[in-house]
Amino acid sequence: MLCIVSCCESDHPPPPVPDPAEKWEVQLRKGSLELAILAALWSGPLYGLEILRNLESGSDLVVVEGTVYPLLTRLRTLGLVDSEWVESDSGHPRKYYRLTDAGRSRALAMTRIWARFSASMSSLLAPLHTADSAVPAISRQPVVTEKP
Repeated sequence: MLCIVSCCESDHPPPPVPDPAEKWEVQLRKGSLELAILAALWSGPLYGLEILRNLESGSDLVVVEGTVYPLLTRLRTLGLVDSEWVESDSGHPRKYYRLTDAGRSRALAMTRIWARFSASMSSLLAPLHTADSAVPAISRQPVVTEKP
């Protein structure tokens, strides 16, 4: 068996090394997506595209359909949301999602946990805010959350 290893330069550049801060931010956003969807549905039923738009307009979350629909299916399986097909004026039916009573309870519980966690983190991070003025600002580009 003959094995030849090329030591010549490849036509393809090496893949970019992800910035650890960006990777961490993506994971943080993924972890908060369930709460964000429950919050988007708090005011009433929405169909999938409305949920995506709500997440984009109400937060820095930029979520792709391939992430939201499996999560909505999981939330439905857990009994946190219900769904129903409704005929639309445009002629094709849309699947609307709404919170169940269990979903409303879960959203409230998650909100309490989020509030406690974010308050404690804000307290812990307070000294860094003064140090932050000496560090260049990190751009606040929306991060696309991909399928978990």
